[in-house]
Amino acid sequence: MSVGTSSTPGGRDVRQPPAAAPPGDPADATASAPDTGPDDLQDDLHDDLPDGLVVADEHGRVVRFNAAAERITATRAADALGQPLEKALPLEDLEGRRWWPLTDPYGGLAIRVRQPERNLLLPGGREVLVTARYVRARPTGPVRRVVVCLRDTEGRRRTERSHAELIATVAHELRSPLTSVKGFTATLLAKWERFTDDQKRLMLETVDADADRVTRLIAELLDISRIDSGRLEVRRQPVDMGAAVGRHIQAYVAAGQPADRFLLRIEQPLPALWADPDKIDQVLSNLIENAVRHGEGTVTIDITPAASPREGEDTGTSVTVSDEGAGIPEESMNRVFTRFWRGSKRGGTGLGLYIVKGIVEAHGGVITVGRAPGGGAEFRFTLPVAAPAYLT
Repeated sequence: MSVGTSSTPGGRDVRQPPAAAPPGDPADATASAPDTGPDDLQDDLHDDLPDGLVVADEHGRVVRFNAAAERITATRAADALGQPLEKALPLEDLEGRRWWPLTDPYGGLAIRVRQPERNLLLPGGREVLVTARYVRARPTGPVRRVVVCLRDTEGRRRTERSHAELIATVAHELRSPLTSVKGFTATLLAKWERFTDDQKRLMLETVDADADRVTRLIAELLDISRIDSGRLEVRRQPVDMGAAVGRHIQAYVAAGQPADRFLLRIEQPLPALWADPDKIDQVLSNLIENAVRHGEGTVTIDITPAASPREGEDTGTSVTVSDEGAGIPEESMNRVFTRFWRGSKRGGTGLGLYIVKGIVEAHGGVITVGRAPGGGAEFRFTLPVAAPAYLT
């Protein structure tokens, strides 16, 4: 990185202008040509950085101020270049103390080479993550450059809020079933002889249902962890999508739902499908349960061939689950697959559709939401054939 001593208003780099070439010199022919040398390439690369970069020379004056630094600090590079570092980048710690006089990069301990990342405040109270590097020509020598990296904290705050919401949701969802389990078991242990067999059975069935609820919640948390970390395993094998949907419909009919509430339509011929049957069951279970619980009228499931979402494949399998209820408001559709979204106040963790999207995408598929012809919600996911290489 070349650092000069003169200032050029409006530029991102401060350097001496090249000397004029003598008349007739070959350099004279290129003197007016655009500068495409290493320094200009370096400027472009610095402006492509996602984090703010501010560099001060040995005199403490700013010689580089990239585009991200402009965005984060709301200061134009032309206004910052050539200014003292503490004026171009006035930072305070969370206790209101000015950071540059406090750390004194040019006059402090000669053995220091950096400042670790910390939260600091810009004028106006905006919080940023700041780290600094002190560049010395030799150990314990004078500081030649101070390189400052700025990072917006909004992304980190969103992550922290998401984690806090997850913890709060988990705590709330666990408290209710565990309170029930504790209450019924304590009552049975203390007054076993006073209850009839029917009363004991009712209590034990309630404990069993609440234990299942806790197990489902823990399974959802594990799925979220694997999805977020990219460790969701897909064990592919042949899947009969029509038979899988039929099993879910039969389970609902056996549980008391009228058989005529479900309409299954399969367009033949369907391409062979290789997927993880357990995870596909999880996707179908969530989508059909949402249609039954939150929708109205007939729940229609269409299974059709479709264009494959994977490059190099012609066809895939598409499944559409729709109902005839009120549907999802247009303004909420872009949030349906986010964590904690709930379409109604009928309970649930709000994690199911987030997990569904993660499972579909882990298979190389896509999922969308829209409005059904009957006015309700319509969820459609498409999976590639994904046959093993030895079969193709």
